[in-house]
Amino acid sequence: MTDALNTPPPSAPAAQAPTGGARIIAITSGKGGVGKTFVSANLAAALTRRGLRVLVLDADLGLANLDVVLNLHPKITLHDVFTGKSTLDDAVVKAPGGFSVLLAGSGMVEYSRLTPEVRDEFLRIVHSLVPRYDVILLDTGAGISDVVLFAVSLAAEVLVVATPEPTSLTDAYAAIKVLAMQQERKQVRVVINQTARPGDGRAITGQLQQVLDRFVSTQSGHPVRLLHLGDIPSDQAVRDAVMRRQLLLTTTPGCPAALAISQLAGKVEETLVGKP
Repeated sequence: MTDALNTPPPSAPAAQAPTGGARIIAITSGKGGVGKTFVSANLAAALTRRGLRVLVLDADLGLANLDVVLNLHPKITLHDVFTGKSTLDDAVVKAPGGFSVLLAGSGMVEYSRLTPEVRDEFLRIVHSLVPRYDVILLDTGAGISDVVLFAVSLAAEVLVVATPEPTSLTDAYAAIKVLAMQQERKQVRVVINQTARPGDGRAITGQLQQVLDRFVSTQSGHPVRLLHLGDIPSDQAVRDAVMRRQLLLTTTPGCPAALAISQLAGKVEETLVGKP
């Protein structure tokens, strides 16, 4: 793997992350199609089963698809809240699995760029939600656009989803590099989706760490540390649930992928929720 980003893009404006209340976790990826939204939705369901108050915010403002994964047909979206047509309370709905969701509209070109108006409204909404929940999962877009980086900057923790495919790993490395250099992230958690064998994800995370250690140095001089949070094995039940637009934890709770997500939720609760 080579150094995929010699010159990082201009920094997105830093945001003041909310303090107190919910633990905000950004779930992101270097490229699309790696199962990021699938992980967000099913992790939310697993955390809810553990007794936590969970909200998933669809932070992919221009190409939202959380509604598709959950088979929801929202009448009110973030767009309506941004424009003042609806209140935040009206836009938050219950999803299958018992958690709350705040959905974004798809195909909204005006939200594909981080304008001051989008930034201010998004920040206001997140600050309003924090006191109401134990965990807020930000299901971001893929890549390193200014909208994605701004959403990630609001989170106390970052979870990068990747698959074992070379293109996914190259883009995951690029995204982690930007987070380390622009946001001074000292650690990033990694979930490897669609693994073929036990232990693959930990080995892949170790390989990514070696490349980061070689090529990436932050302004503070502290190298970014990757923490392997878990693997989700390749599983036909996942594809079946996605095609049916249902949660895997509801359709096939005993399949290997569902059990892996439940274990992932346990690690999230143990290591991230309630930390200062």
